[in-house]
Parts: sequence; C-alpha cells; structure tokens
Amino acid sequence: MDGSTIATLHVNGRRIGLGCIAFYAELEPSISVSEQNLADRVRYIMRSNIFDVAELERLRREAVPSSNESMLWLELRLHKLQSTPQTWKPPWIPVVVDSNDDGIVSQELELEHMRSILEEAIVETRSTPLENRLRLPRIPPSKRNRAVVRALNPMLVTYLEASRDLCETDSILFGAALAVCRIIGAKLPTAGRATGRSSAIPAWRIRIEERIAKARALIGRLICFRSGNNRPRIVRTVRMAFAGTNVSLSQPDIAQKLTERIDDLKQKIAAWGKRIRRFTERSRRFNQNRLFQSDQKRFYKSLERPKVCGAGQAPDQADIVAFWRGLWSEPVNHSEGPWMEVVASQCASVTPMDPVTITPEDVAEAVRRAPNWKSPGLDGLHHYWVKGFIVCHVGTSLPPG
Repeated sequence: MDGSTIATLHVNGRRIGLGCIAFYAELEPSISVSEQNLADRVRYIMRSNIFDVAELERLRREAVPSSNESMLWLELRLHKLQSTPQTWKPPWIPVVVDSNDDGIVSQELELEHMRSILEEAIVETRSTPLENRLRLPRIPPSKRNRAVVRALNPMLVTYLEASRDLCETDSILFGAALAVCRIIGAKLPTAGRATGRSSAIPAWRIRIEERIAKARALIGRLICFRSGNNRPRIVRTVRMAFAGTNVSLSQPDIAQKLTERIDDLKQKIAAWGKRIRRFTERSRRFNQNRLFQSDQKRFYKSLERPKVCGAGQAPDQADIVAFWRGLWSEPVNHSEGPWMEVVASQCASVTPMDPVTITPEDVAEAVRRAPNWKSPGLDGLHHYWVKGFIVCHVGTSLPPG
C-alpha cells in the first residue's frame, strides 16, 4: 500500500469513514481495504514520521484543494454508497471491534442485522429435533468473538423471560450460540451430529475381525486345493500362502503341509477370538465401574436381564381388570409389627435436614469451574456458551473463557 496515497486520506487529523474507503478505491482499485485498516495505516504514518510536515501539507493540497470541498465530496460519496444496493453483502455482517476499547463492540455494528440472525437461529433450533442439531465448533478466545457474545446478551433477555421450561431455555442458548458462529463466520457442518458420529465398534475389534475373515477365506481355499480343486485362482492363493517357505506344490508331502497350514490358521483364529473376548470383557468392566461411580441406579438397572415375552395368546381384558381391581380397589387393613415402633422412637431424635436452596450464585460458580470445551451432552451446548451468555444466570458477571 502506497504511503503517499494513504497520507492524502488524513484530512483534519481524523477518519472520514466510508468516503475514505471510496476515495481509496478510486486511487487504488486493485487493493481492497477496510476503514479500520486505513485508520491504522494513517496512524502508523503519522507516528513514524515517514513524511515531514511540508510533504504532508503538499499531499493534502494536491489531493483535496479545500477542506469544505473535501467534506462535501466525501458526503456525496457516502450518500451514493448508502443509496446503492449492496448485492455483494454476505449472509452475516463481520463484527467491527475497536481495539482501544478492550473488546467492546463498536457503535458502528449493525445490531438490527445481528438481531435478525439471532431470531432466525432460535426459530431454526426450536424446529429441529435434539439429535439433529448442528455440531457447534470451538471458536478461538479472541476479543472479537467475546465482543459478539456480549453484544447478544441483551437481546436474549426477551427470549429468556418468555421461556416456560429448561428445555426451551436450552434451545434459546443453543440458537444464540449458532447465531454467534454465523456472525463471526465459523465453519459449520452441513449435516447433523448423527451423521458425524463414529462407529460403535472400536477400531481394534474391526482390525482383528478383518484378520479372522481373511484367515477363514484362506482356510477355505486351502481345503479346496487339498480336495483336488486346481483352478488358477485357487492355485495362486495357495502359492501366496506358502510364499517365503521352501514348500512346493509339486512335492509329495504337500497334503501334510496343507493340513499343518490349516491347523496353524485355525489356532490363530482361536487366539484372535480369545483376544476379542478378553478386550470386550475388560471394556465392559471398565464401563460398569465408571457407571457405578456416576449413577448407581443406571448401573443396577443395566444388570437386569429383559424378560422374553411369549408369543402365545394374550390374556383376556376382563381378567386383567379383575386382577388389578382386587389389588387396588378393595380396602386392606395392614397391621404393622412391633419393629415399626422401635424405628419410629429411634428416628424421633434425628434432626431433619435443612431444605436445600440453589441460588443463581451457586449455579454461576458451578458453571465457572466447568471446562469450556468439554464434550457436551445430547443438547450439544458447550459450557463456553453458558458462561458467555450471562443473562441466563442473573446477578453475575462471568466473562467467557
């Protein structure tokens, strides 16, 4: 970028805005710049003293003869730019952040466009099933991204106040996170999370099963050759099976060599199968131990074997009604044993536990300690977004990251 060309844009010691961009576009049509870029270059030229005062004054006079005329020209250019339809406008507006404001979104940001993106993302999230939501990417912790999150916070108040339950609040936060990703231009997958999931079978088991399948196919061809099948494909496979050995297909003891090779392959298949069972059992024990530590109810429920229902004739509806009516409709007088009195006397001296009240501060503290990009649950919402959208935990001010 030519320093003298940029110096001509420094009129009265301040930026002129879109007019300067249009002016520079006419001077240098092959280079595309932004307003912030021009301002940074002008600030660098003025601080580094590349041009002296006389040179700057000469450039200013050559570029703009009069300050009034320059302002009028720039206003006309700005009006022309605003009145011309912008067909090249992308689906989202990049955020303009002033580096001197420590990440605060500039006043020049088009908040209305951001609000429309937010509303569209929330509507889209509400109409999408939970398992078909997009996979949100990790965004870098830059000032620009944090500024976008802070800018959307006041827009979420209306949606959160009208939320009826926790599921709707979760969909609102996910929609806001989706809007942030679209505003900053983050790459989003075109399909849902269900299509991006890996196979449930681990890779080590797939490799071992492929070895077993190849060994079984080789055993079949060796048996065919031993029984007298001399087709070219069979003969070629047998030669490859004995490659690197001194075994020849024309030697008299070839039948014994084939039998030894078949037995060797069968032993390998048995060893591989035992390895799969051992690894599977180890993985099952590991998952059960982890489930027992996190949720004992689910652990014990997983141990229950489902009952196999018979395929016979279903019971009569009248018999079912009579059976359950005899259990629930007829009053029964229960006689409690003496042990109930003993238990009641022992529990009389126990002080009841105080009621547990969860405050917004407790929730905010728990969220603050959570990792930003830990693998999310079924809703697909990372802790980063719960931290960043502070309007969902009232009375706190927690910056994201």
